Amino acid sequence: MWCFLGDGECDEPETLGALSLAAREQLDNLIFVVNCNLQRLDGPVRGNGKIIQELEATFRGAGWNVIKVVWGGKWDELLARDVDGVLLNKMNTSVDGEYQKYATEDGAYIREHFFGPDPRLRGLVEHLSDDDLRNLPRGGHDYRKLYAAYKAATETTGQPTVILAKTIKGWTLGPEIEARNSTHQIKKMNAAQLKLMRDRLYLQEEIPDAALEKGEPPFYCPPPDSFEYQYMMERRQALNGSLPHRVVRAKPLPAPGEKTLSEFDAGSGKRSVSTTMAFAVMLRNLLRDKGLGQRIVPIIPDEARTFGMDGLFKEVKIYAPLGQLYEPVDSKLMLTYSEARDGQILEEGISEAGGMADFTAAGTAYATWGQPMIPFFIFYSMFGFQRVGDLIWAFGDMRGRGFLLGGTAGRTTLLGEGLQHDDGHSLLLASTVPNVAAYDPAFAYEVAAIVADGISRMYGPEPEDIFYYLTLYNENYQMPPRPEGVNEGIVRGLYRFADGPVGPSRRATILFSGSASQAALEAQQLLAEEHDVAAELWSATSYKALREDALSVERWNRLHPELQPRTPYVTEALEDAAGPIVAVTDFMKSVPDQVARWVPGHFVPLGTDGFGRSDTREALRRHFETDAAHVVVAVLDGLRATGEAKAAEVAKTIARYGIDADAADPRVS
Repeated sequence: MWCFLGDGECDEPETLGALSLAAREQLDNLIFVVNCNLQRLDGPVRGNGKIIQELEATFRGAGWNVIKVVWGGKWDELLARDVDGVLLNKMNTSVDGEYQKYATEDGAYIREHFFGPDPRLRGLVEHLSDDDLRNLPRGGHDYRKLYAAYKAATETTGQPTVILAKTIKGWTLGPEIEARNSTHQIKKMNAAQLKLMRDRLYLQEEIPDAALEKGEPPFYCPPPDSFEYQYMMERRQALNGSLPHRVVRAKPLPAPGEKTLSEFDAGSGKRSVSTTMAFAVMLRNLLRDKGLGQRIVPIIPDEARTFGMDGLFKEVKIYAPLGQLYEPVDSKLMLTYSEARDGQILEEGISEAGGMADFTAAGTAYATWGQPMIPFFIFYSMFGFQRVGDLIWAFGDMRGRGFLLGGTAGRTTLLGEGLQHDDGHSLLLASTVPNVAAYDPAFAYEVAAIVADGISRMYGPEPEDIFYYLTLYNENYQMPPRPEGVNEGIVRGLYRFADGPVGPSRRATILFSGSASQAALEAQQLLAEEHDVAAELWSATSYKALREDALSVERWNRLHPELQPRTPYVTEALEDAAGPIVAVTDFMKSVPDQVARWVPGHFVPLGTDGFGRSDTREALRRHFETDAAHVVVAVLDGLRATGEAKAAEVAKTIARYGIDADAADPRVS
């Protein structure tokens, strides 16, 4: 496994952040090649220092084998004659900014400033012309030394290898381009510059002057009978063909066994549980499933106990390449920390980026290895899309498959954690990824239905290149049994959960998601008993799915003006919904607002815009105006807007529930 990168890219935390893992797991098939041309896009990487020595220390400290290719072969004779060590000292004390400068100057400048200050140095190069000095190569441009480094790397055992190759940025492009701070931005070359580059690459016979004087420079392809062509074709064959070339040979996986997910249809009875607890049981069932168990890959960034999944430690164990070489402190307990070489749980420590690496490997295994795996990566929802969004975007672009699970979701559901942990926007960030199906389920049976749908769509007879994101909450409440005929609505994003109570004369509709279901249920009761309003309840499991369906319908209608127009699912589902429609969520108002223009009727979203705070759920929901009292007020104000309530009734209700009408907007307070 070869990874080619630049010295400037090593400033990215993601580049070097997991080096110790490769050494810890003795990945001697991993080779980094760092092109140390000493430059970033704007200037030197370490103008006042030495990036190669810095990287050497970093890699060696992480347990890597380090091979440096700093000086080309023409320096060997000079170094052999350096009996006093003055040349070696000069090499080691010259900073990278100076080396960049030498690459842009002529031989006379190099003689005066690099070799000139010390007569012993000057004496070493008296026999060399200025052109000879100018052409003393950096190690990364010496093919023999590079080959030797590559060969040594492939023969190293027990640890990964990094090759630090010193080069010149823009090498062979000529003195007007090489090693300049503007090298990266230079996009065009004139005929003279092209001829100089051709000559430096010894391509005079292949590309004559006439070919460079016709305007656009030609593409050169070696003829099939040439040595170069045959060599490249042989290497392609040795590497199993050309790239990019994607061959998927994975066979479809069976659906989960009948009992694996069905236990959640009955609800929890009088027992209060969270959707996180329900998922932990679901994951255990999937691991035990005879048809799928060996394909399940649980990925947890050091939070299994937080998510109630420590029961899996002893049952399926945590993967460790060396097994468990010690007796854990809790070895006599049922939930002992158990590592094994054949462990199924992947734990990369407190590292969502490491977890995403595991998720990517497992989620693309169907194409890479012809082995479909079903990864379940659970993390604090605040630390998912916000922290590793670029890796999630890359995963989608790679057509990865699997389940991301944002645990402890919601701006007000996680008690006492405050700004750092209270997530109210991951669903909004998820909406930017084209092929992620994002869900905010309220009940255990919804989670089960979504997981079953995901396995079918990603791993069934006609697999799709999509992946799933589900929010999971840590608030305990009674899980209701699954109503009849709701599975289609669950996966499409919206279904009627409960009709309005019989008796009241006025009607309204409340949409809820996730833990906001409890405020909706309480508000339904208050509206019926105290305000003469029968509110029907709808569970909105995915505003992203509803929006994407509506956009697809809108596009189809625009491009087929002569055919019967289609209707978005959200419009069709709510077509007969009575009264104003209020949507309540533990996420930002922007989440339900995604479908506002397709909702028939008066629509008001309630959400948690603003920074999280450390407080009780009740206090936070009053602060963010998403508790049952605010849902009631929103419904009554909607009735006022449609002419079915008076302003005085709304004002009286605000006072009745102790709502401070002049409180600061939570979005900015």
